[in-house]
Amino acid sequence: MKNITLDITKAAQFLEAGAVEAYESQVKAAQEALENGTCPGNDFLGWLHLPSSITADFIGQLQACANVLRDNCEVVVVAGIGGSYLGARAVIEALGNSFAWLVGDKKNPTILFAGNNIGEDYLAEMCDYLKDKKFGVINISKSGTTTETALTFRLLKKQCEAQRGKEEAKKVIVAVTDAKKGAARTCADKEGYTSFIIPDNVGGRFSVLTPVGLLPIACAGFDISQLVAGAQDMEKACGKDVPFSENIAAQYAAVRNALYAKAGKKIEIMINYQPKLHFMSEWWKQLYGESEGKDGKGIFPASCDFTTDLHSMGQWIQEGERSIFETVISVEKPNRTMLFPEDEENLDGLNFLAGKRVDEVNKMAELGTRLAHVDGGVPNIRLSVPELNEYYLGQMIYFFEIACGISGNVLGVNPFNQPGVEAYKKNMFALLDKPGYEAESKAIKERLAAEK
Repeated sequence: MKNITLDITKAAQFLEAGAVEAYESQVKAAQEALENGTCPGNDFLGWLHLPSSITADFIGQLQACANVLRDNCEVVVVAGIGGSYLGARAVIEALGNSFAWLVGDKKNPTILFAGNNIGEDYLAEMCDYLKDKKFGVINISKSGTTTETALTFRLLKKQCEAQRGKEEAKKVIVAVTDAKKGAARTCADKEGYTSFIIPDNVGGRFSVLTPVGLLPIACAGFDISQLVAGAQDMEKACGKDVPFSENIAAQYAAVRNALYAKAGKKIEIMINYQPKLHFMSEWWKQLYGESEGKDGKGIFPASCDFTTDLHSMGQWIQEGERSIFETVISVEKPNRTMLFPEDEENLDGLNFLAGKRVDEVNKMAELGTRLAHVDGGVPNIRLSVPELNEYYLGQMIYFFEIACGISGNVLGVNPFNQPGVEAYKKNMFALLDKPGYEAESKAIKERLAAEK
């Protein structure tokens, strides 16, 4: 099997000669700090060698649970937020039919994602949709008290029990949570749900290759053993002893830090030319934004779907402030074949494309855009993926994870905490008069009154 590959030449040209290579020693030290557990956040390094630790027996356990849900459910709702759902959704959307909810797949249950917002209309519409469906739930939460997910699980648990009966509901509600503590663990033990553990040393945004991601992906009918195999091979390809010239994760960490520190590039736009990769970009945004955005530092992660967003964001990217660079995910081979049709009247003037594969047109749009953006002052990194399947998605996941750990260490931040995430929660709980937040509630209400 081939590996995904990285081309940084169209980014390095915006730096002084040797600028990327000058980061080699820093990158090596950063990766060694990960391996030795001497970096900030070293109690959250369980993801580092997670792929190689996954056994066939463990995959079998996950698949057996997935089969129960697949055999007994028309719909499986994944309740989770952030890292508790984005990785699974990225893989499922990349591999699934783009119109799955319309075509009515008879072999696989429909996978819905909830618990990632507090939208009243969204939740009400979801509950209405499920009224005549045999559905199950995968509740993903370490604590069981995250507001968005806990609210959604309350609704789904009650509805599932009302529609299927309490005993039947036990078979189709699964908890992915902490091993010993938390509201979700207490509930799972009390109700007798099948449960899987989120390792204490794996943060949410690095958890795709734990049951957090693997169980929903298996429920959707995809081969999690191949996903893990791809990650295992990438773990080897990006190991600490792999030379810098061959280690694509080390190169990615180096070039993005060089662009940030030496060329003033503060925004990284993840680009894809394959609509199925939209949620891969969403997962990547959390991974890098939450890992690096702290201590007044960090590249801002954004994303665009091309060629769609070329008709909305293309002007800004081409001629706006030169504070950006692009990382393009390029899929070499689509899974389907469709030819550009000929039209007798040729009113649109496109008969010169007749007989060509649609993907050839897409590839020329990609190349033409890359040339234009580089000419316009936008450094361009290109990640080539042979095709969209479980194996190469597994490679991509581990590649971005290890590169993120290295990059955060080079930047000089703790890539594995997220202290800023709690700021909005404290204010929200104070405004909702949550017990224990009386002092905060008084202070924030006085502040709001003074601002009127």
